[in-house]
Amino acid sequence: MSTFPIYRPRRLRANENLRRLVRETTLSVHDLIYPMFVVHGHNTATEISAMPGCYQYSVDLLVTAAKELAALGIPGTILFGIPEVKDPLGSEAYADDGIIQQAVRAIKDTVPDLLVMTDVCLCEYTDHGHCGIVEAGEVQNDPTLELLVKESISHARAGADVIAPSDMMDGRVGAIRAALDESGYQNVPIMAYSAKYASAFYGPFREAAESTPQFGDRRAYQMDSANAEEALREVSLDIEEGADILMVKPALAYLDVIQRVKTEFQVPVAAYNVSGEYAMIKAAAENGWVDEKRVALEVLTSIKRAGADMILTYFAKSVVEWLKN
Repeated sequence: MSTFPIYRPRRLRANENLRRLVRETTLSVHDLIYPMFVVHGHNTATEISAMPGCYQYSVDLLVTAAKELAALGIPGTILFGIPEVKDPLGSEAYADDGIIQQAVRAIKDTVPDLLVMTDVCLCEYTDHGHCGIVEAGEVQNDPTLELLVKESISHARAGADVIAPSDMMDGRVGAIRAALDESGYQNVPIMAYSAKYASAFYGPFREAAESTPQFGDRRAYQMDSANAEEALREVSLDIEEGADILMVKPALAYLDVIQRVKTEFQVPVAAYNVSGEYAMIKAAAENGWVDEKRVALEVLTSIKRAGADMILTYFAKSVVEWLKN
């Protein structure tokens, strides 16, 4: 039986102060991680055409950008490196003078309180664009683990605060955790890309990171977009192997997975609002089809409402300004 007119939900929607008081989900600067891309060179900031407002920075200008993040109150960044030379084994990924290692040291020397996360993968560094060692046209799981371990240790040695393996090789979290512990980095957390889907939303990122596969695709190791139960199994395995934070990537098309991971495991959950999600909103806004601020905030709030504790997003700097205003 209807309770109208005794109960009128609209009473609590009448003005902004009432709406704020009863708001169930709140997005704040504390939820945000800003991804950045770093290249060799000096005084370089090249805008990424498919991602307006995002740049490939040389280390010196990356430090300037990191100072801006700290001034805005954004807790941290995640770094992606583009090497000068690529080879079959992605050697610069684990070189002590590699681009990421240089970037981490420079940021920690200048902005020590900014949380620096590092993406651990080989796709940006290999000449074939895949996330591991390739033999006979197939990515080899177990030999790749050795290189991912070397990369993780080199990042920790450079001063990375959080290691974030994104390769989707089986067993990599356990191998990295054991190696970090044995090397004296017991307190360096792992943020695992646990449910990383073989998604069409990554297109602009591949321009930004210069990591398009030179043959085939990544569906043999990244997850099928139709699967949610598998995501829970992947998350469970990563927890058992020592992951501290579990990531779902992409975010917008996988809100159900974010919600299930948070409900099932009650662990810190990260969600990546990926390049394609960003680019679609930017393109639509530039054409006058949508209000960029309102749509972006609505999307990010939906990710938070689904259960994400932290959101990796290229909108992070804009969000801070929007929330202030």
